[in-house]
Amino acid sequence: MWTLLILLLLGITLLFSVQSWRLKWISDPALQFFRKALPPLSRTEQEAIDAGDVWWEGDLFRGQPDWNKLHGLPYNKLTEEEQSFIDHQVMTLLHMLDEYNMSQDLKDLSKPVWDYIKKEGFFALIIPKEYGGRDFSSYANSTIVSMIASRSVGAAVTVMVPNSLGPGELLSHYGTQEQRDYWLPALAKGEEIPCFALTGPEAGSDAGSIPDQGIVCFAKFKNKKTLGIKLTWEKRYITLAPIATVLGLAFKLKDPDNLLEKGVVDLGITCALVPVSHDGVEIGRRHNPLNVPFLNGTTSGQDVFIPMDWLIGGVEYAGKGWGMLMECLSSGRGISLPALASATGHLATRTTTAYASVRKQFGLPIFQFEGIQAPLAQIIGHTYQLEASRRLTATGVDMKLRPAIVSAIAKYHMTEMGRQVINDAMDIHAGKAIQMGRKNYLAQSYMGVPITVTVEGANILTRSLMIFGQGAFRCHPYVLDEMQAAAEENEEKALFDFDRLLMSHIRYACMNAFRSFSAALTSSFCILSARPGALSRYYQHLTRFSSVLAFLTDLSMLMYRGELKRKEMFSARLGDVLSHLYLASATLKMYEDDGLQHTDLPIVHYVLQQRLHDMAIAVEGVLQNFPNRYFGLLCRLVIFPIGNYFSNPSDTLKQEVAASMMKSESLRERLSMLCPVLENDEQGIAEVEKAFLAIRDVADIDKKLQSARKQGMIDKKLSAQEQAQQAISKEVLTESEGAKLMEALKLCRIAIDVDDFDKL
Repeated sequence: MWTLLILLLLGITLLFSVQSWRLKWISDPALQFFRKALPPLSRTEQEAIDAGDVWWEGDLFRGQPDWNKLHGLPYNKLTEEEQSFIDHQVMTLLHMLDEYNMSQDLKDLSKPVWDYIKKEGFFALIIPKEYGGRDFSSYANSTIVSMIASRSVGAAVTVMVPNSLGPGELLSHYGTQEQRDYWLPALAKGEEIPCFALTGPEAGSDAGSIPDQGIVCFAKFKNKKTLGIKLTWEKRYITLAPIATVLGLAFKLKDPDNLLEKGVVDLGITCALVPVSHDGVEIGRRHNPLNVPFLNGTTSGQDVFIPMDWLIGGVEYAGKGWGMLMECLSSGRGISLPALASATGHLATRTTTAYASVRKQFGLPIFQFEGIQAPLAQIIGHTYQLEASRRLTATGVDMKLRPAIVSAIAKYHMTEMGRQVINDAMDIHAGKAIQMGRKNYLAQSYMGVPITVTVEGANILTRSLMIFGQGAFRCHPYVLDEMQAAAEENEEKALFDFDRLLMSHIRYACMNAFRSFSAALTSSFCILSARPGALSRYYQHLTRFSSVLAFLTDLSMLMYRGELKRKEMFSARLGDVLSHLYLASATLKMYEDDGLQHTDLPIVHYVLQQRLHDMAIAVEGVLQNFPNRYFGLLCRLVIFPIGNYFSNPSDTLKQEVAASMMKSESLRERLSMLCPVLENDEQGIAEVEKAFLAIRDVADIDKKLQSARKQGMIDKKLSAQEQAQQAISKEVLTESEGAKLMEALKLCRIAIDVDDFDKL
């Protein structure tokens, strides 16, 4: 039997090696099939696929990631100038912020805050130095936005937007020299306030369908006949629009009279820079985004004429706006919104670990209850993951890449983790978290989370369409080249090019199937670990899932063909596998970059086990939803021949994670550094932190009191303060011990109190 099998394989190999036979019977039919199966791509879809760069996610997609390459990526580090800005300007700004006053009374930042962020260059973080900007790294930009967000989401969004997708970034990358010289210094000084208008009532996530349009024409401008554009637009949800002095505008450009001599009527999406003071520009009424105090509103214009040199990049970039936006949006999406999510994690970790230590129920700090330890572990694990992903994504942008797929992964998963973190923190804080006031440090973050989930591409569509939709084309080693070969007009050249790619593609698919099966049979032990040590097994399992993703991608493309892009639930699961591979990679890199801290290990195990479990669930979903049920069962034999044994972190590990933050001061500080405790601060974060530190300092004294209670020396029915007094009188505690304990108890009471009002 084995002899027959070997002879059969040799025969097939021999036939494949005969090129004339292969071209006629395999490659030519495959080429015709490929052309029919090729999904039709709109112009905007093609531009989206072409935009940006493939980075580490490309290695993860192809079945054999080089983990040494990951750990060879640069380490995030602030420059002296960046650190000085954080130590001085950022810390000063944090002291000035009163989120409750801004959200409840002003509905805006205070005037001193506005003046300070303009004067100190908070709007110029990404503008080059030669134009008066600070030219900070993406990591510094992210860190600054995160720190501000820990105190005020409204202030963070206000600072974030000009340093994300907006006129500043578009001008820096695509503007003419004249445009840069005029606008960038004014933007850097805060003399001009920018906004960017993309979204309209009829075009949100499908920005390519914007109805706003400009017609190329001649008209009088400054008393001269001028070639320009007659613009009509209606936009909403535009951050900073109510205060903006210059409007970045995206619209569809048409040239019906061929005045630009390009021979095309519909030129496509184009971007222009329009002063708000220009005739016909309307800034409408404000929106109220969930009571978060940042300026957001509408803008419109009807038949507004602008000269051609107001196009960003000039006439050369007419019709190239979608590519410009996709590339700049990928950077902004990868930095700004993940920064807000990271801030939520750091805020929740600092305050919830503290609150769970000072809040008692049934005579015990609530962190000792398993029901609290589970969500607390999830907060800590997610915060570690958020920080790791923030760092790795910033690394890609700082390498001057435009990692579009990575940015989509970061935006979707980090904002969703931020949502889970704030929900868990609200649950643990319970009543304290729902009473508004200056003592409530969670409410504004809770209100702001849906904003991060919704803007710059709604999360539902980001997951369903973008992550795998772009990744399948951009990261696959052969598909784009095969598409190019299939489009070749010279039939002979097309066939020979396609034949070469097809043979490589077949070998690639077979190797991924073999690696998936052998890894499944051996529990990944057949894969050589790139990094020996405590985490070596995770590297093996992650390599296995990389092969599984590559294998399933080829099968899915073969079975669904052009319909795959419309199978959103199906492709979203494949995107989840890629996403969790990336998130796990970020975790592994941060653990090594931080010096393999032993205290971090329980959290790292928790995060990586969660990632593996989530990947396995996503793969299960793919197998269950193959159009052919029997084919799905056959694939299961390849991927899970002995079953899916990737489980959620155990209860014991969750308890270790929760306890780790109480045992290690340095670990807790690292996972809450973006939410600093300010000197002389009297608001809620400082109150709960002071109480936490005080109650930790009297832990030994409290043990004496607990022992006395168990022995019946102290009346359990008395209040905590009265028990301390009784312990002093019975000499269980010395006068100094009792005083220290009562001061700690006083601080605990302040920390758990909430605001109340005469009237609302």
